[in-house]
Amino acid sequence: MSMQKAVEQLIPQFRGNILTPSDEGYEAARRVHNGMIDKHPKLIARCLDAADVVAAVRFGHANGMLTAIRGGGHNAGGLGTCDDGLVIDLSGMKGIQVDPAARTVRVEGGCVWAEVDRATHPFGLATPSGTVSSTGVGGLTLGGGIGHLTRTFGLTIDNLLGADMVLADGSRVTANEKENPNLFWAIRGGGGNFGVVTSFLFRLHPVSTVSAGPTFWPLDQAPEVIKAYREFIVQAPEDVSGFLAFMIVPPVPLFPEHLHNQKVCAVIWCSTAAPDKAEKTTRPMRSVGTPLLDHVGPMPFPALQSLFDPLFPPGLQMYWRADFHQELSDASIPVHQKYAQQIPTGLSLAHLYPINGAVHRVGMGDTAFRYRDCLVAGVTVGIDPDPKNKEVITTWTKEYFDALHPHSAGGAYVNFMMEEGQERVRASFGENYDRLARIKKQYDPTNFFRMNQNIRPA
Repeated sequence: MSMQKAVEQLIPQFRGNILTPSDEGYEAARRVHNGMIDKHPKLIARCLDAADVVAAVRFGHANGMLTAIRGGGHNAGGLGTCDDGLVIDLSGMKGIQVDPAARTVRVEGGCVWAEVDRATHPFGLATPSGTVSSTGVGGLTLGGGIGHLTRTFGLTIDNLLGADMVLADGSRVTANEKENPNLFWAIRGGGGNFGVVTSFLFRLHPVSTVSAGPTFWPLDQAPEVIKAYREFIVQAPEDVSGFLAFMIVPPVPLFPEHLHNQKVCAVIWCSTAAPDKAEKTTRPMRSVGTPLLDHVGPMPFPALQSLFDPLFPPGLQMYWRADFHQELSDASIPVHQKYAQQIPTGLSLAHLYPINGAVHRVGMGDTAFRYRDCLVAGVTVGIDPDPKNKEVITTWTKEYFDALHPHSAGGAYVNFMMEEGQERVRASFGENYDRLARIKKQYDPTNFFRMNQNIRPA
């Protein structure tokens, strides 16, 4: 059967739109957040409900098509799209239901975190997510979910109560602690390897106003800041968080003009504690050395979540490398200082997100996310709007990673990875990989879902 006839058979079963390269809207629909990714799928199935997802999965399976699943389109390596295959696009699935009495929210697979925050904030509630609100709920969650609330309430997956899914054979299942518990274990950190999640059920926490903002130091004070930070973040109460950053101060009104375009070492704070407690707890760290700027104060949590969105619009060239770190060792400090001084473009950065606190209260084998014995999840991203600078940002990122990797725990947060090969995938799941491979064989024996940080069926 020709592809055209096959598509004609799919259309009556499909509520959403099916786009081919000749259709209006295809060019916009094929683009993902990372402008470095330029792929041309044969078909884009823009789903409106779970039945559409079932039809699209069955179509891809029946026609032997390479199939990618797209939620928010933010995947670092562009794994939400593919060349000459099928993209199952969930971005039209936007349902959100908040149950303030039960403190839960059900979120469909096409939502981004800004939409979740908008729904939960009026009730004074939130669930842990990331640090950029245009990120898709699905991808961030399935990889683990690291962000501002991680030390306080755990990873996003630690607050996942259940998920509705479409499997590779087109069947629909629910995964939670009682139904398909092995599958539920696997999707909490195992990425999109096991099926398409059409809706998530999350636990919510009382979060409304947080104490947040940046403290900046000159780069020559970075060693002093890192040494103070590694002591502080181990001892800090769990209601206090702040990630360490090496960055160039953006030339935006948010920051004083005399700091624009300066390379700095920074901590970006978030505390759910009462303002006076947050001030008292963070003051010792914020008083280290001689800060260039200390601008921490109360703000609505969604304002913090979206604070950096304008700096990272769709279409930027982005090259990523990442690792987990059990400590910020003395040997790693000169590496950070050297490559922070060499940041090649205004938006390029390195972040170290704390993953202790509440994350450490869950066992390393309790979910697919393995690296719960680490202090931070590190990421280096070369970023620039101009494709001409692709090589310079890629080179800086790789060299930074290569110099830092010997001081790491060996694996990376899968949401921060490009396509880096099977050895890196294995390292990033560690001792949990073999169990994941067995579950993959049970739920996706032909590896239909392979556009991801792929776990191969055992």
